[in-house]
Amino acid sequence: MERIRDYIRTGEVKSAINYCRITNTPSARMIEKGISRMGRPVADVQAAIENAGNIEVAKLENGFPVIATVSGGAPMLGFLGTVTGMVRAFWEMANAGNNIDITLLSGGIYEAMITTVGGLIVGIAAMFAYNYLVVRVDKVVGQMEARTMDFMDLLNEPVQK
Repeated sequence: MERIRDYIRTGEVKSAINYCRITNTPSARMIEKGISRMGRPVADVQAAIENAGNIEVAKLENGFPVIATVSGGAPMLGFLGTVTGMVRAFWEMANAGNNIDITLLSGGIYEAMITTVGGLIVGIAAMFAYNYLVVRVDKVVGQMEARTMDFMDLLNEPVQK
């Protein structure tokens, strides 16, 4: 932000825009939008920055619904497998008559346990990944907000002669 401040103070607006393009971060793209609106009313500049910021946040959060769905859905699929495995075990037991053997039950119970474990492993991993990414995006959003405030302060600084 210091470099951008220096460029703007010396009237090198194109250099400030170039620096933002080279930096190529969400904050830089947002500030670039603000620089391109300089000279307009401050509310217009602020609105342009906020709109650019919303677009950048949407890009950062792309794919989050899929991860959240996997996080919630995988354990449910595992539970479904648990139920079907237990149904299979009881079906085998019901049809065995007086010849109940542990091997009749073991296939269904095995299915139940494997699907439970698989669903939990996938769901837990997806939940940790989702939460990790949410924290990372929140940090970036915090940086974007701080840079926006710095830029708006820069625009509102009195002109030094």
